Amino acid sequence: MRFENHSFPSRRVPVAARHGLVATSQPLAVQAGLAVLRDGGNAIDAAIATVATLCVVEPCSTGIGGDAFALIWSAEERRLYGLNASGPAPMALTADFVRSHGLASFPARGGLPVTVPGALRGWELALGQFGTMGLDKLLQQPIVYARKGFPVSPTIARAWVNSTDLLSRLPDSQRVWLPAGRAPRATELFRNPEFASTLQALAENGYDAFYTGDIAAQIATAVRADGGVMTEDDLAAYRAEWVQPIAVDYRDGYTFHEIPPNGQGLAALLALNIVRDFDLRHMTYGSADYYHVLIEAMKLGFVDAHAYVADPRQATVPVEALLSRSYTRERRALIDGRTALWPQSGNPTGHGDTVYLTVADEAGNLVSWIQSLYMGFGSGITAGRTGVQLQNRGANFSLTRGHPNEVAPGKRPYHTIIPGFITHDGRPWASFGVMGGFMQPQGHLQVGVNLIDFGMDPQAALDAPRFNWLQGKEVALEPAIDDAVRAELAQRGHVLRPRGEPLHYGGGQVILRDPDTGVLIGGTEPRNDGAVAGW
Repeated sequence: MRFENHSFPSRRVPVAARHGLVATSQPLAVQAGLAVLRDGGNAIDAAIATVATLCVVEPCSTGIGGDAFALIWSAEERRLYGLNASGPAPMALTADFVRSHGLASFPARGGLPVTVPGALRGWELALGQFGTMGLDKLLQQPIVYARKGFPVSPTIARAWVNSTDLLSRLPDSQRVWLPAGRAPRATELFRNPEFASTLQALAENGYDAFYTGDIAAQIATAVRADGGVMTEDDLAAYRAEWVQPIAVDYRDGYTFHEIPPNGQGLAALLALNIVRDFDLRHMTYGSADYYHVLIEAMKLGFVDAHAYVADPRQATVPVEALLSRSYTRERRALIDGRTALWPQSGNPTGHGDTVYLTVADEAGNLVSWIQSLYMGFGSGITAGRTGVQLQNRGANFSLTRGHPNEVAPGKRPYHTIIPGFITHDGRPWASFGVMGGFMQPQGHLQVGVNLIDFGMDPQAALDAPRFNWLQGKEVALEPAIDDAVRAELAQRGHVLRPRGEPLHYGGGQVILRDPDTGVLIGGTEPRNDGAVAGW
C-alpha cells in the first residue's frame, strides 16, 4: 500500500502490524484490547475488552449507561454487519408530557432525556455472534482499574473538571465522581469501587444483571427521582438488533458504509454523494475551493438528515430516495463555486462526548465501534450505588409536532454517534470513526476524502486540519488553516468563527488493511490522548 506525501504538525506516525491492531482514545484501553488479541481472542473480543476499559478510564465520555453502534466485518462470511444498540424512550414518555413542563425544546440534562441504555445489549449481541471469549474474562482488566484505580490522563482530567457543576447537583454523582469534593487531577489515581461491583455482577451473572433486578431498580429509581419516567419494565424489554448498513459507491471501487437511521451516518453519505461529482484531485489540497465544496456538500447533507432521520420503526425515512442519483444531481446543482449557500432541506420523491475504537485481527475481522453518553457525563445522573452514569440521548428528540423525530413512547432518538467503514472492490479496506457529536459526519467526510482522494496514510488523514459547519453560513476552521484560505472563504460568504475559539473538531481513529498482504496500518487522533498499538 503506497501513500502520497502529506505531513501535518502532530508529530505522530502511523503504526503498522501484522497480527492485530487496536486504536482508541485512551492508552490503557488500547493495552487491554491488545492483551486480548495476544491471548488468542479475535477482533470482536478485543473490541469489547477495549470499550469496557474505556467505560472505567474515560467516564466523562462513555459507560454502560449509554448507547453503542458498530460495523463489524466478518472475515469468515466476507460480509459487513451493522449493530444498533441504541435504546428507546421510556414507554411513558410523550411529547405532550414534556410540553406540559413548559418546555419548547427537549431538555439536555436530568431525568427526562434519559433513554434506555443500549450498550450492554450490543456487547451481548456482538459477542454472541462473533466472540470467542466470555464476558467474565473480558471484564477482568476493567474491574481491576475500577477497584484498584487508574491514573487519570490529562485530556480526560480537563473534561472531568468541566463537569464539576453538573456532578455536584446530585448526591450520588457527587460521591462517585467528585470524591475529594473536586474532579481528579491529571495523573491522580481514581477508583470507582461501586462500578467495580457492578462489573463483577455482570461477569458472574451476565447481561440480565443490568437490565433486571437490583441494578435496574436503582437505574429506574434514580431517573424518576430527577424528573424522568423510566421503569424497570422499560429496561427489561430492551434488545439490541442487527441492521443492514447503508452505503454509497464513491469512486475507483471505494464504497462508504454507515449505520442506517436512527443514526446520522446518512448525513455523511449524502455529502459524499455530492462530493463525488467534483474533481477534488485537481483542486489543491487545503485550498479555498477544496474547503468550499466540502462545506457546501456537508450543509446539504446535514439539513436533510435533520429533516428526515428518525427511528424507522415509527417514522418513514426515505433513505433510498435521498441517496438516489437523481436527487443527488438536484442537490449538487445548488452549489455555486463562488457563493456560500444558506441550506434548506430538500423533498425527495421516491458536542458531545464519545469514545470510538477500531480493532483488526490477523484473520481479517475488523470492528468499527462507537459508544457514548452524549454530553459530558450524560444526564448527570448516577444510578444509586451502581457507579453507573446515565446517558442523555433524549436531548436529540424533537418537540415539533409531526416531525419524524418527535419524541414518542418506545422511540429511539436521532443519534449522533456513527461508526464508519470503507470497502474497496468488495473487500475490507478501512475501519474508522471521528468523535464529537454533530462533528461526526463532517469528520467521516473529511477523513474519507483524505484517505481516498489525496492518498493520505491513516495518521496524516487524522492530523489534517478540519472545518466544523455549525449552522446557516457559519463555519469554524481549525487554526492551522491558512489565513489566505480563510480570507477567500469569507469573501465567498462563509461566516467564520474567530481563529482559536475553543470548538470541537472531533477525535478519531483509522485502521487500514492492505487487501493483498493483510498488513494493518493504524492512526490515532492528535487532538486527544489517543493511542494505537499492534503486534
